[in-house]
Amino acid sequence: MSPRVTSRSSRTSALRTRAAVLAAGFGVSAVLGAGVAVAADTTSATNSASVSVSGVASAVEAQAAAQAKAAKAAAVAKAKAASAKKAAAKKAAAKKKAAARAAAKKAVSWVHPVRKYTLSASFAQAGGMWQSTHSGQDFAVASGTEVVAAHGGTVVKAGSNGAGDGPAYGNAIVIRHGNGTYSQYAHLSRIDVRVGQVVRTGQHIARSGNTGNSSGPHLHFEIRKTPNYGSAIDPVAFLRSKGLGV
Repeated sequence: MSPRVTSRSSRTSALRTRAAVLAAGFGVSAVLGAGVAVAADTTSATNSASVSVSGVASAVEAQAAAQAKAAKAAAVAKAKAASAKKAAAKKAAAKKKAAARAAAKKAVSWVHPVRKYTLSASFAQAGGMWQSTHSGQDFAVASGTEVVAAHGGTVVKAGSNGAGDGPAYGNAIVIRHGNGTYSQYAHLSRIDVRVGQVVRTGQHIARSGNTGNSSGPHLHFEIRKTPNYGSAIDPVAFLRSKGLGV
């Protein structure tokens, strides 16, 4: 082979080698580019996934907070309802108790002047023992029986000679109550209160007897519109209007 041919062949071989190297370089660049592109796409997807997960977490937290707020509001409303119910029950119980007290007070606002009695001469009864008709109700009891105030008030008369109403009454007491009402107790064996003394309902005031114009031991009881004789009304009807069985 001639030297020229050998030289041409060498140049051709060198060119081919350079071309191969360039081609390989282009291939590596292409592969690297593709790898970079894939890596970029993967990073973008990861970031998108992270954003999506964060959004879901925020939504869940917001929903949980709303549910907690609603549960708290429901608990507060339930507590208020329970408190209101309890207050209403307490008010109803207090009202019932007050009504019971009022009923009890009404029941004992007036009491019988004596216990274990027998009714004898009645109000407005005619007879020779009285100037006109009987001015009160007689309760037949043994001498010395306790006599109590039929209602609270102030003693305005107390003494012999009917406490000023005449000897027919014997020893007597008159008590002033409210609303222009008076009660009188006569034929007593003993007087245990004084004029001006304030007495309560059912308080001991005297002992029954047989003094004055009396045919036997008993309590003569009157309800009057004034403290004096001549203003009496039916005492049995009056006591019954106060809820007492006579």
